[in-house]
Amino acid sequence: MAMRLSQESALLTDLYQFTMLQAYFSRGMNDTAVFELFVRALPDDRNFLMAAGLEQVVDFLENLGFDEEALSWLRSSGMFNELFLESLKDFRFTGDVDAMPEGTVFFGDEPILRITAPLREAQFIESRVINLMHFQTVVASKAVRSVIAASGKQLIDFGLRRAHGAEAAILSARASYIAGFDGTATTIAAPLFGIPVFGTMAHSFIQAHDNEMDAFTDFARDFPESTTLLIDTYDTEAAAEQVVHLAHWLKKNESIRINAVRIDSGDLGEVARRVRRIFDAGGCEDIRIFASGNLDEYELHRILQGGAPIDGFGIGTRMNTSSDAPYLDCAYKLQEYAGEPRRKRSLGKQTWPGRKQVFRSFGKGGTMCGDILALEGDDVQGKPLLQPVMRGGKRAGRLPSLPAIREYASYQVETLPAVLTALGKTPAYIVRVSDSLRHLAQQADERQRDRKQVRARCFDVGKSG
Repeated sequence: MAMRLSQESALLTDLYQFTMLQAYFSRGMNDTAVFELFVRALPDDRNFLMAAGLEQVVDFLENLGFDEEALSWLRSSGMFNELFLESLKDFRFTGDVDAMPEGTVFFGDEPILRITAPLREAQFIESRVINLMHFQTVVASKAVRSVIAASGKQLIDFGLRRAHGAEAAILSARASYIAGFDGTATTIAAPLFGIPVFGTMAHSFIQAHDNEMDAFTDFARDFPESTTLLIDTYDTEAAAEQVVHLAHWLKKNESIRINAVRIDSGDLGEVARRVRRIFDAGGCEDIRIFASGNLDEYELHRILQGGAPIDGFGIGTRMNTSSDAPYLDCAYKLQEYAGEPRRKRSLGKQTWPGRKQVFRSFGKGGTMCGDILALEGDDVQGKPLLQPVMRGGKRAGRLPSLPAIREYASYQVETLPAVLTALGKTPAYIVRVSDSLRHLAQQADERQRDRKQVRARCFDVGKSG
């Protein structure tokens, strides 16, 4: 029988995590390792990023283990020896996690998460940890740009139907809420996360009726407390005129108030202006206008700069897929093993060794004015951004609630230098590398060169013998 898809299965990882585990197991390599997750550089059209996904990482680590179904498949694959497979029966995450709180603004080369654990554990979790942190960080970093562009207008996540799968739809609803969206149309986000959910009506409901006015009336009667009517199925301005007549009739005869209308096509700014004029002339100044249709921060900026009288927006595909920057050049790299600093030195992918911390300074008015990437124990001025999250495989304390994360993310945006909130590329935020970290990198390089020379001499002696 085929295995069912499960996002909790330990098999949801890259195959090379298993080959690494067996190779480490065979050689008894399991000293303490330190891995860090970071983004090498910001995408061309991003001035900052926003961390998200930590809660799902903690859930994953707390529940990590191999059930019989997973072990049976590994055994049947014929790739692994029995002693190694037996060792997986009690496999758990027993390490420490330090991370930037969700909602934190960060920049290139800054670790947003650090894992300190026995090598096998720290190695194995790589793929899923990146998968969870990367996706929500991508979406939050895109969504917050719409929040900035909207300047207080209502924003609703409309991205379920074109999201890249069920998990993506659910987690993008969460990530966009962290970034400052007011809610989502993805219903399951309410029971899962407590995110407010919103819905209007479908074009098919209008089309299934013999005339538009009957459709509007029926819907208003079914949802008298939250009536939002979709008015662009046929002729938007004609529908707006009908809404004016219906609004007065419903209020007088059935005490039903039409809250808003939604438009989903055409030049949204111009259509909204025409609809607003019709409503205001008809004494319906209190009916709000909500717009949707392939929107992102650039379109929001254009529409609102033009003075469009739109009160809220549904943002979907371009936000949930982060269409202009759909991935981050992120990495999860070994920085220390068995008490010694380690680092990658390949061209364009060099890493800084050791256990690191990011220290942030603030200027007048609480505005961020520079970060220092330093070693964890350095005496550096500034607020340390990585905080204890797990110790010994257990939570170090309660994670903040989603509303608290959202409030913290809003505060983070408020502390950004104004220039970084622009949609276009701006001068880079200053992230300085400490002298101690540079010195450790030099020591690590020298130690690696010395060992390479010793190994080469041993090899030459062996050949001559």
